Amino acid sequence: MKKISLLLITIFFVSMMGFSQTEDFKTSGKPFMKIFTNYHSSFSDGESFSAFEVDRVYLGYEYAFSKNFSAKANFDIADPGTGKLHMTAYLKNAYIKYNSNNFTASFGLISTNQFSVQEKAWGFRYIAKSFQDEYKFNASADLGASIAYKFSDMLSADMIIANGEGYKNLQTDSTFRTGFGLTLNPVKNLTARVYYDFSTNENTQSSLAAFLGYVTADFSFSMEYNKQYNVSFKDGYELSGSSFYATVKASKKLKVFARYDQLLSNTVAGETNDWNISKDGQLFIAGLEYAPVKGIKLAPNFKGWNPTDSSKAFVTTIFLNCEIKF
Repeated sequence: MKKISLLLITIFFVSMMGFSQTEDFKTSGKPFMKIFTNYHSSFSDGESFSAFEVDRVYLGYEYAFSKNFSAKANFDIADPGTGKLHMTAYLKNAYIKYNSNNFTASFGLISTNQFSVQEKAWGFRYIAKSFQDEYKFNASADLGASIAYKFSDMLSADMIIANGEGYKNLQTDSTFRTGFGLTLNPVKNLTARVYYDFSTNENTQSSLAAFLGYVTADFSFSMEYNKQYNVSFKDGYELSGSSFYATVKASKKLKVFARYDQLLSNTVAGETNDWNISKDGQLFIAGLEYAPVKGIKLAPNFKGWNPTDSSKAFVTTIFLNCEIKF
């Protein structure tokens, strides 16, 4: 593991030193902000609940030092989900990036690549996270280094080594998470990807992700399968699941979308129920997205959660989600 870490970091720095900027370049930078907000009403077992929410605010700055070198800092302001605080700011990204021809390298608090292709294909992050992000298979950002190389229009590969704790827990230890990805584009608009990572502590936790998607400007359909072994380094604990999602562009400003998830866990030795039964289940999403002007998206939609635990009732939620970006 440590040898792999050293190799990746060495490749990163050697690649940057191996290229020099010769032509004139005008440095530039820009701030950015993205806001996710919603109103929703939930119904379950004869009870209802309604609320306005600000789910998340991204606030940051991007700067280009040269044609090849850039940097990004990004704060993620969201509900921490614990305690009495309603919103907490986390530093999500703080990295330097090198990009030359078909080679890319990043170092610092970087975006992870385990589900980046899937999230882009899904396309509605402000409505719901993609499967692996939603069910905590991995964090969307972490301390580490990554490299990627595009061999041709058909094939690209990437590698990442990260702290493994995610950007909300920047713990420094000797337990790293190492991942390898391969992306294939055999024909126009069709993408296939397979990704594998592992991290060793008292046991070895590993994850496998497979994706196939067909995405055009007017239509998309994608599916993915995910599995994690020894979840949280617990021997024999497994999570798995599939996600299917599609989008149809009805007009210049209107899209129709739908999604189905199923999350499963196994029954470990000595137990009678699946170990994650309280969180396992099926997710249904369907709705419309309307973009009246550039930078604003409105999405009335339905979400249904069908718990695997038969003692729990089906949960129906009607949403009006909004994304504001500038």
